[in-house]
Parts: sequence; C-alpha cells; structure tokens
Amino acid sequence: MYKILKYSISDLLRSRWSYVYFLFYLVLGFVMLFLNHDLSKGVITMMNVIVVLVPLIGTIFGVMYYYNSREFTELLLAQPIRRSTIFLGQFLGVALSLTMCLVLGLGIPYLAYGLSRSDAIWDFAMLILIGALLTFIFTALAFNMAIANENRIKGFGYAILTWLFMAVIYDGLFLMALIAFEQYPLDNFSLVATVFNPIDLSRLIILLKLDISALLGYTGAVFKQFFGTQLGLITSVITLILWSILPVVSFVRMGGRKDF
Repeated sequence: MYKILKYSISDLLRSRWSYVYFLFYLVLGFVMLFLNHDLSKGVITMMNVIVVLVPLIGTIFGVMYYYNSREFTELLLAQPIRRSTIFLGQFLGVALSLTMCLVLGLGIPYLAYGLSRSDAIWDFAMLILIGALLTFIFTALAFNMAIANENRIKGFGYAILTWLFMAVIYDGLFLMALIAFEQYPLDNFSLVATVFNPIDLSRLIILLKLDISALLGYTGAVFKQFFGTQLGLITSVITLILWSILPVVSFVRMGGRKDF
C-alpha cells in the first residue's frame, strides 16, 4: 500500500490545483491573523470557509482522482495485490495530500503570528483538526459515489449532491422541523440531528470552543450543556472520527465486490 500511497501523493502534488489550494489557505491565514484585531472573529471567518470549502474540495478531488486513475486502477487489479490495499492507498493519497495543503496553509501564518499566543493555540489546533477530519470524511464519501457509479456524470452529480445536502439543504430541513414542532421538547432531537451531519457538528464544536454559543439562542444553550463539557467534546470528536472511518469501510467492501 505504501507504493500506491506514495504514487498517489506525488501525482496530486504535481497538480497545480494542489498549489492553488495551499496558497488560498496561506493567504487566508495571513489576512485573518494580521489584518484582524479580534482573533476570535478571524477564527470564526476561517471556520465558515473551512466547513464549506474543505468538504467541497474533498468531494471534487476524490471523484476526479478516482475516475482519472481508472485505467491505472484496472492495471493494479490485474496484479497480485489485494483490492483493499489499492483503494485504501488511493484514498489516503488524496486525503493526505489535501490535508497537507490545509495544515501547511494555515500552520505557516500561525507560526509567523506567534506560538506564544496561548489564547489562540487551542483554537487553531481544533480548527486544523476539524478541517483534516472533514477532508477525510468527504473524500471517503466521494470514493463511495464514484465506485458505485460507472457513469462519471452520475458519480460526480451524486457526490456534489451529497455535499450540497449536508452543507445547505440539511440545515434548512432541520430549521423547518424545529419550527414545525416547536411546541414539543426538541432537546434530544437537536442533538441527534446535529450528530448526523459532520458539517454542522464541526461548526458547533468550534463555536462552543470559542465560547460564543449564546449566538445560537436556545439551541446553543442545549448544545453547550452537552457538547460544551469535556465528555461532550470528546464524544463529538469521536463521532467525526467514526464519520471518517465508516465511509472508508463502505467503499473498501464495495470495491472488493465490484466487477471491473
């Protein structure tokens, strides 16, 4: 798997889009840290960009890489190599290369800003961790869509629809449900509904980490009561890790049964 992983990473790092992705976060980090007097506002701005852009880029890169390397994958499948090794190596190559661009793009500005700022180090660490987990989650979901659909247009369309549903449509349906059933106790429903969307869960973790959950109103108080505790934070991070593992298990099993 190491050779496949090495090839996938080197192949993606030769792409100019990887450098564009890295430079975008580099510029964003410098602008938010050095041109913003309130560090919390800078982190919130970067959070809003990360929880939307990172899943989109992971989805697009995952689908495009799988379809573009289809012939190479078929060549590897003809060799005495386990299918799980092939698909895991390609997935990790895409996810790790995108994560590397994100970590370096935000990490370099922070190093220049100063590690001595104790009020920022944990906020930035959480921001980068969330971005890395979202990259793995949506890259894995993209591989699921691509492996399940031979037609490139259908696979790409389903992958983008998955991102659109979790980034936009899910919040609308969630809000409509809260308004429609406002006369009922919705504490547990709100917690469960948030857990089933990694983008919402990621946004909530960062907002609670910055201690500005009051902006969320009643639901913010409910979320803070659970997610604001140490147990809640650990549980939410473990949930995101599970979100990144389960799609990987799914596409590995799907690839093992698929007739290429």
